[in-house]
Amino acid sequence: MPTTLKKPVSSKSLGRSRLRDIALACDVSISTVSRALAGQKGVRDDLRQRIFAAARSAHYPLPNMVQGARIAVFASKAAMTDYGRTQFTWHVLEGLKAAAASREIEVSLVPLPDPDESQSPLTDVLDNSGILGVLLLTVDDMQVMRRIQESGKPSVLINSDDPLMRISSVSPCNRSATRMACDYLIDLGHERIGFVMRPGRPTIRRRLEGWRDALSEHGLPCPDENVISVEDWTPECAERAIGERLDNGTLHVSALLCAADSLALGAISALKARQIACPEKISVMGIDNLPISDLLTPRLTTMHIPARELGETAVDMVIELSTQGERLVRRTELACRLIERDSTAATSMAATSTAA
Repeated sequence: MPTTLKKPVSSKSLGRSRLRDIALACDVSISTVSRALAGQKGVRDDLRQRIFAAARSAHYPLPNMVQGARIAVFASKAAMTDYGRTQFTWHVLEGLKAAAASREIEVSLVPLPDPDESQSPLTDVLDNSGILGVLLLTVDDMQVMRRIQESGKPSVLINSDDPLMRISSVSPCNRSATRMACDYLIDLGHERIGFVMRPGRPTIRRRLEGWRDALSEHGLPCPDENVISVEDWTPECAERAIGERLDNGTLHVSALLCAADSLALGAISALKARQIACPEKISVMGIDNLPISDLLTPRLTTMHIPARELGETAVDMVIELSTQGERLVRRTELACRLIERDSTAATSMAATSTAA
């Protein structure tokens, strides 16, 4: 027998059916749902919020309701003091603000309180129905992540991630960036590569893992003594730490890979102060590609971190969450790229000694 084809369901009919599901979930009429989603008057604010939540759960295509809305950006104390150190936060916020402005969204920057301080700023934002979503910049506090997740407020972590995958996040691909940097130095003939970092954050631990990945893959040693820890991300801290190694003869490397451009600046200063030529004696490489890296002498070879794009991507993600709901928590990593300049050079097969 011939197969009887059913009449296709029109998108209009499907939309009407989904409106009915939303109305049933909220115990209101379809007309009330339509008015709420269209932003019309005559619907209580709490009811409107319930209707939007039900619509997101049903993956109903919502109208553009983001214009005039507000995003709260919580920044850790480390991020708030970043301006005088690496300027990474500044570039992230520039991208974030530009993306928000293009969509006519307001941005409020709020310092995240310490655990022993009042948590009222965080509570106020989470309880505020006028906040479209929350972005958390350079935040690793698991308790804060838990509170955000439990609130149900659309939220995205920037330059961090949730180990328990409760909240979506966007960050640079730190491990691969450092791996690529080391591969580049190894291709130049360097076999003893020091890694300069401030310990602590998971993102920096991933950069350390990338350093180890590359050296291990090439069969090169990666002793702990070649990891140079600094107290802070300032050039002065790096200059002091590397200077001490140079002065006591314990820096046995032909290249220094620094976890930030600010540390690379300090490394170059330490070498200059001791009349050790860069890159002829020791190559120096950074990670960031801040504007100053192209103005140094020598001009700094570095890995470009897409800081501005992190902010832009985070805004796109939180808008998607607020209008469509979160179908699946995801961890987004943005690729980094090599910027080759003058502070790195090929070395001979015989490793150069810093004492030479």
